[in-house]
Amino acid sequence: MATVPVFPSLGDALNVLAPGAGVEARRPVGGSDLNRVYRLTLSDGTEFFAKTNSSSLLPMYEAEAEGLAAMRATGTIGVADVLGIGLEPAAFGQDAAFLLLRWMDSGSRRADFWEVFAEELAGMHAADTSFVFAKPGDALSNAAASSGARYGFSIDNYIGSTPQINSPKSSWVDFFRECRLHPQVRMAYDAGYLERSAMRQADAVMEQLEFLLPEPDHPSLLHGDLWGGNYMTGPDGKAWLIDPAAYVGHREADLAMTELFGGFSPAFYSAYRSIAHVDAGYSERRDLYNLYHLLNHVNLFGYSYVGSVLRILNRFGG
Repeated sequence: MATVPVFPSLGDALNVLAPGAGVEARRPVGGSDLNRVYRLTLSDGTEFFAKTNSSSLLPMYEAEAEGLAAMRATGTIGVADVLGIGLEPAAFGQDAAFLLLRWMDSGSRRADFWEVFAEELAGMHAADTSFVFAKPGDALSNAAASSGARYGFSIDNYIGSTPQINSPKSSWVDFFRECRLHPQVRMAYDAGYLERSAMRQADAVMEQLEFLLPEPDHPSLLHGDLWGGNYMTGPDGKAWLIDPAAYVGHREADLAMTELFGGFSPAFYSAYRSIAHVDAGYSERRDLYNLYHLLNHVNLFGYSYVGSVLRILNRFGG
């Protein structure tokens, strides 16, 4: 997979992306609790979307950029166009990392918004994923690709601000157990959110995961955090994906996340099922997939999500 450009400063990025143009306006944009976000307007009329944060979070932007680039590379669905990342010692008022995207105005939803969203998401889920694990000149990634790695991602990334492990695996069930559930369960237990009894139930769930989750018929590139806040309506009236926690997994995991907090139309699910086969028993598996996200919310936001986690552990862990 191609590597996203890394610039030594914002000025260097602008010199490459818009030679001779300077920043005429920098307007704050709302909607992010984690980052400072700006709309940059250049003297030639070009506009960029810039996320900034502490320089220590440059790896988080690198991971987000790689996820956006991977989804965009499938050519199946609208994805924010990532232009590069870098460090900026002055332009944003402090030593900062930045992620630079092409600015895109929001539009009005077309009449068949949900049906097209489902069709394009199903297209991304059906796309070949072998490119994800191959990086030019990266012996480790290429060794993983040639050894049959099918699930994971080219680099570790983040789910919100939580590190997300993406060590490549040949089995989806092994990946979900070792790289999704186990780190979140351990984190919640170590922080005191889960008692020892809940830990035993979580261990029981993970031990029997082979009997609870199927291996998919093919690996799918996933957005990874597909709730209502992580897509926007583009100028074409269609859904465009933003803020991914991308990895290769079972397409049901993306579908399950869309149901966790609601907001997706029934037309979306009808259209998706008419294109991509959803195996019997998905309604049972959905809560197991979302256990990962609920555990992450426990680790990010505390006790208010513990009850939801315990209900799933009681159901599947005895």
